[in-house]
Amino acid sequence: MLRLVQCGNALPIDFICDPSANFMPGMLAQLCVIGNQVMATVSNGVAPIGIIDDINTRAFTSVSWNEVKTVPAVGVPGPNGMLVTPVDVVANLNHAGVSPKSFVSTVDVALNPTNGTITFPAGTPLNYDLLGTGTPNALRTVVNYTYFVPNVPGDSSILGSGRMTVWFQRMFFQTDQFETNQTYAVMSNLYCNEHGLLTTRRPSPIHPAIAMCTAPPLAIYQSSYLEAMLY
Repeated sequence: MLRLVQCGNALPIDFICDPSANFMPGMLAQLCVIGNQVMATVSNGVAPIGIIDDINTRAFTSVSWNEVKTVPAVGVPGPNGMLVTPVDVVANLNHAGVSPKSFVSTVDVALNPTNGTITFPAGTPLNYDLLGTGTPNALRTVVNYTYFVPNVPGDSSILGSGRMTVWFQRMFFQTDQFETNQTYAVMSNLYCNEHGLLTTRRPSPIHPAIAMCTAPPLAIYQSSYLEAMLY
């Protein structure tokens, strides 16, 4: 998803598109040479030229940001006087079809990406008080992840033209195409990762900063978007 918040008067540029590339609006583009033809493809972060405003994918993806999972649990005495769960406790995420590399949790859990379930292993300390008694009686974690939208086939906007639209000027924009396993603070530099996604992680010293975070993703929205200013 790409949402333009504010941009200048310049129009985006259309490049001949790498036919093998898979991308969604909001990802980063880069030029490449295939044969003797200069084409646009998904950026590896080294030399991004702008924001893609086309789609060519086999499946749609979206982001779940700061999803809270709280599960009641019975505790038994554990190390250092803590209460721990004596058995594995399973919780269902809001979405199935999770991309494993995008998943991050504040508590160590085992992820089943296909079914969209997480398991608190036996021995996990209870860390939440559901009843207000002062004694923990539940397990709570906050998770971020990217998931494949079910029952929605992929789409392509380049079949007719074979060209990719790229915004390159300074602008403010929102997108859900970012790494969910990173933190995003206001005014932090944003880079392009190895797969065309925005991130605060700098993959290498030669990867340039391409944008600045102006608003981090918020869990209060059904779909969480990262807002940034493109340099």
